[in-house]
Amino acid sequence: MPAVDERPTQETEGARESVGERIRRLRLERGMSQRDLAEPGISYAYLSRIEAGARKPSVNALRVVARKLRVPLAYLETGDPVSGEIGRDLRLGNAELTLRLRRENGTLVQTFRDLLSEAHEEADDGAALRARIGLGLALARSGEYREAIRHLENAAAAPAVTPPARPYLYATLGRCYAASGAPTDAVRLFEECLADLPDDDRALHVRFSSYLSCALADRGDFERARDVLAELGDEAEAELDATGRVQLYWSLARVASMEGDAVTAMTHMRRALGLLEASEDTLELARAHLHCAEILVLEGQVAQASPHIDRAARLFELGADQRDLGALRIQEAQRALSQGDTEQATLLAREALDFLAEHVVDQGSAWHALGLAQMRGGEVDAAAASFDKAATQLEESGEWREALAVYRSWTRMLREAGRQQEALDVADRATLVSIRTLSWR
Repeated sequence: MPAVDERPTQETEGARESVGERIRRLRLERGMSQRDLAEPGISYAYLSRIEAGARKPSVNALRVVARKLRVPLAYLETGDPVSGEIGRDLRLGNAELTLRLRRENGTLVQTFRDLLSEAHEEADDGAALRARIGLGLALARSGEYREAIRHLENAAAAPAVTPPARPYLYATLGRCYAASGAPTDAVRLFEECLADLPDDDRALHVRFSSYLSCALADRGDFERARDVLAELGDEAEAELDATGRVQLYWSLARVASMEGDAVTAMTHMRRALGLLEASEDTLELARAHLHCAEILVLEGQVAQASPHIDRAARLFELGADQRDLGALRIQEAQRALSQGDTEQATLLAREALDFLAEHVVDQGSAWHALGLAQMRGGEVDAAAASFDKAATQLEESGEWREALAVYRSWTRMLREAGRQQEALDVADRATLVSIRTLSWR
């Protein structure tokens, strides 16, 4: 019978150590003194007694020591070097998969918060970065843009997080900037990303150029948005994967729509829809249908927009944030107006404003729909106030064409009400917008 090797392994030695002995060994391995581990409330004398086995450490003391020794708390407590990390890695993987598949269960943000807190306590830097990225992405999806920006910016500062390695993080951060009313920050971000990309990675250059074009359009700089896309050339589509092509088509559609070319805009959106139909990304598919509706409604083609509105509504039942639902209500309000249902249009427009309460940059179209409903109901003063808010916000977000539509309705209403001087003042504002619109065509 072969002899059994009874020599202790490193793991069994670690498990036989007391907590104090383990702290002392790790401290000495790192060339640290007891004073190095101390901080207010945890004196070096207290730590000396813990190492000597004369005191049992509190949970708070263990957390502090684990952080300073840069080891998991579970290892400091038990000597098991992997169990805590393995469990955390599995939970992170499950949360990341849920995020990727958009299987939101209402607790994903909190799951990532808990994982981030735990990883910090146990000085697990890799897990902390993954949890922070997941938290930022989950917050962005739920419409909590300002907090999402804080976490995504923090993650982007890590050396391992670069545009080539995590393009989706930068795309999401840029969308958060735009959604929170800071499109210039999105433009800056994507310009910096493009400058940092490897020269030979053409696909990434095309993708980030598409992001930049959308950010420029959000800022109202349509001439440059168009130029960025034109610089890519006709071969750009062939160099992208399906996700990248969807983004490119979306950018092309946005610029074409704002130039008044609805036919070209819808051609690009149909290409995006075809790709999204073949994917499992129901949320982006819903948003694409809604964008088709927005293009058609802006052209006065509400009947053609209606199937897209209905499809978006059905898909949003599988999951949508406040911004999505607000945008949907706007198009539903416009449809109700086209059907002569002023009361329903008013209700839907107000619901849109409620959904978009934290997204002021997106409220312009909702105020427009509400103003039209109030105008139809003979509420001239209320409609004028709504039109004023709509025009201001649409101009700020660069939506010149819809802003002009607001001014036309507003001017007509005032003239019909016999308020000629006010109508002239509004017409003057519209003229300035027309000049700005011509400047980027």
